[in-house]
Amino acid sequence: MKERPELRSERSPRGLEVYQLTTEQHVSGSHVYMEAQIFTPDSRRFVLHRSAHAHGSNPRDPEHRYLLCDLDEQGRLSPLTDELGATAPAVAPDGRALFYFVDETEVGGGRLSLKKVGLDGSGRETILVIDGPLPGTRYRPSRPYPLSTISQDGRRLATAVFLGDGVTPDASWGLLVCDVAQATVELVLEGPSWCNLHPQYSRSLEPQRLRDILIQENHDNQCRPDGTCIRLVGGDGADIHVIRDDGTHLRDLPWGRDGNEFCQGHQCWIGRSERALTSTGTRQPPSARLIAGKPVPHVGHLGARTPGGWRCDLSRDVPVPDFYHFATDIAGRCLITDSGPQQGGGSVWIAAFDADENAPLRQWTFLLNPRSSWQKGAHIHPFLSPDGTTGFFNSDESGVLQAYMVRGW
Repeated sequence: MKERPELRSERSPRGLEVYQLTTEQHVSGSHVYMEAQIFTPDSRRFVLHRSAHAHGSNPRDPEHRYLLCDLDEQGRLSPLTDELGATAPAVAPDGRALFYFVDETEVGGGRLSLKKVGLDGSGRETILVIDGPLPGTRYRPSRPYPLSTISQDGRRLATAVFLGDGVTPDASWGLLVCDVAQATVELVLEGPSWCNLHPQYSRSLEPQRLRDILIQENHDNQCRPDGTCIRLVGGDGADIHVIRDDGTHLRDLPWGRDGNEFCQGHQCWIGRSERALTSTGTRQPPSARLIAGKPVPHVGHLGARTPGGWRCDLSRDVPVPDFYHFATDIAGRCLITDSGPQQGGGSVWIAAFDADENAPLRQWTFLLNPRSSWQKGAHIHPFLSPDGTTGFFNSDESGVLQAYMVRGW
């Protein structure tokens, strides 16, 4: 890794350290999307990828690799995959192995494989192969989502897929749940509005919450028969739910869809708590806010108007909130977020959660301006190590998208 002190500014904390983790001049490097489970629990090693962009990678790119970054070894990078089509990585909760899918699908055919490899590169094995209709259905999965999520007991791994046949209009998308030990797969959710699911298992260790998955529903989306999205969302916008990983117990989160507030499209659990966090835009006054919420029984798609919905505007003390992407540490004590492209490449901030869950974020601290172009493929997407001591972000300030690290605030 390469130290980059020039990315600091007069507003940065005095002891701030900034490093560029990927440094190939003609090949991009990028962090995996900030909600992904890519860290070992000791915060010493994590997964990023080569020849990729801020929202994933090209499944047909022969240059694409998932890499292990070892912070104890000065950010040394070592390849974990070399298969064409490697996608949707998730590090096991015990930090010993990486799970990932290999996409060899085509609409209505092909195969999708779930693999596992030790973080030292040894013991690679294929857990299951889906090369026919999903059990109990006529659907052949294709176009797998670039993210997966793993339960905290390490027993189940979930991702999203397209279920269309290439001919049927407004075809369904679905949520797949794989039982790692049994090497089985189940389709637990399907429908045309699940084109951008963002599935995220609860980080809780409580038995009754281990099987909860946070999901996104994109209402009024439009997709071609081959699964290409023409319109990602429409009408009053997306809403966010929680579902048990057997397809039961659907719940709602009280965000968006009230005619003024809309979900931006990124959300995550606040550490291991039952609370979740989203970014919502408002038309009047123009803003992009950080709103916490708790799931309540499903009553429809009422968003912020959901009866009994608890919510807290965590950014209400900021004069003009303009926040888009964020993540918390595993304890739910601190948050990192990016703010506003209008600030010349955006900025990265750290803030602390109050012990009172009804209170706003406090101790806001500016870290740096990543000098990103803020183009979609170069989103900053900041996130934290599980222990909350180190932050990570993307930037194309060098002319090529690369992955960065910041610490010492």
